Amino acid sequence: RLQRKGSRVLKLIRPQAPTKEPGFRSTEAMASVMTKVAARTSTAAEEAAAEEPVAAAAGEPRASAEGSPNERARKEALEGDGQQKALIAIGDGQQQKPAELAKPPTRKPRIDAVDGCRFALVFPIVIAHFARFGTKNPTLLKLLTQENVLVGGFFVISGYVSGYTATKLGERAAEEKKLAKPELFFWQRVMAYYPLHFLVSTIFAPMFIWVERMFSTPWSTTAFRAFLNYTLLQAWFPKEAEIWNQPTWFLSALTFSNLMMPTMVLPRVASLSKQGLRKLFYGLTAVSLLQKVSYSETSHFHSRALLAQPMYPLLWNLTRFHPFWALMEMTMGIAAARDIMLDTAEDKAMVHTNPLLWFAAAYGSLALRLTRFDFNDAIVRGVLFVPLWTKFLTSIHRDALVERPKAITRFFGSKLMTWLGALAFPMFILHGPIGQMFYKKVIAKKLWGQAMPRSFFPVYLLICLLGSHIVNEGFVKSKRVAAFSGRL
Repeated sequence: RLQRKGSRVLKLIRPQAPTKEPGFRSTEAMASVMTKVAARTSTAAEEAAAEEPVAAAAGEPRASAEGSPNERARKEALEGDGQQKALIAIGDGQQQKPAELAKPPTRKPRIDAVDGCRFALVFPIVIAHFARFGTKNPTLLKLLTQENVLVGGFFVISGYVSGYTATKLGERAAEEKKLAKPELFFWQRVMAYYPLHFLVSTIFAPMFIWVERMFSTPWSTTAFRAFLNYTLLQAWFPKEAEIWNQPTWFLSALTFSNLMMPTMVLPRVASLSKQGLRKLFYGLTAVSLLQKVSYSETSHFHSRALLAQPMYPLLWNLTRFHPFWALMEMTMGIAAARDIMLDTAEDKAMVHTNPLLWFAAAYGSLALRLTRFDFNDAIVRGVLFVPLWTKFLTSIHRDALVERPKAITRFFGSKLMTWLGALAFPMFILHGPIGQMFYKKVIAKKLWGQAMPRSFFPVYLLICLLGSHIVNEGFVKSKRVAAFSGRL
């Protein structure tokens, strides 16, 4: 009897075998599932690797369609690998459902074609500033001297890139991390172009100052101009907007726009719907046009004669240089970028206009100078070129996201055009001082005995291109320069 009672007591206090609960508390069950998942992952990966050469040989797109066999195999492999990692991470016996697995963040595709478009803007501007030293043909001069029209495209593309990089794809919100510190956002934008501006201004400062002394400019005026140049405030002063390196008024206006971006522009524009974005774009276009009409009514609606001075120079400088108008054009670029970023599946499935048509229409507006509709640069810029250029950017953006982009999209996204697009900023900064060395009478006479002949003009353009490449590779891309700018 005592033995039977003792055996009963032993059964009561003996530890029970672990039960196989859904949480994989059984080590054997967990190992079995992991083995099955690993086998499934290996099989899917092998099938994908075997099918891809066949698809490539047949000339099919490389797994870009969501329903293609290759894509399904990749997805199964990735899902299996993700489940395996999730199971390995469960070390405490807790169960994690597939819905609870973290989803990968949506990544914005890089649109190389937009970078390539920069060169299509900067090269005509480089030609325009010194075109009269390259040809006497009045028809060519009318076509080639419209830099005040083309520069509006630069502000639009600057806003377009800011809107694309600083707001969320598919959501009506800005990137909180990027805009969390507005002063840092602003400083990073400025440091992207200020080091080169400082370098070029300092190297050519003796030349700029010497020219002013040759024209008996007071030292106080020279000092004030140096202050405006180095602080990028010249665009606020109509009389001084084109001091020293004339094209850098653009940087002055751009700096003010960048100051407004992180607090007053990007968060508010990002919160708008597609309909709200289009209303904003139309409203900004109307306000911009109102200012251009105001100037034209005071001065003249048609373009002036070649090499003729504007009727009201200060009013003309306010129209083309003032930072407020630059801010409006940048905001129009942001609104256009956001419109594409909020595209639905139905929007993406629609057949869109070939970007080449918008590109031809934008640059075709410059030909109005040769007709009786030869409106001044302000009217052409606000009414035609900027809206058409913006449509071109949105069209090429959409086209870059499809499986088979149009020829113009592939052209602007090619290695050649992206390389030339990277040279746009250095060329914009360098071409002014280089051109003064060869064509400004007081300087060219001192250096070469006279201004360079018209046959030298292609050489000047080649010097600008090579100089921009050297500066881009040796200074703009320099890690030391980037590190130094980061410490400021």
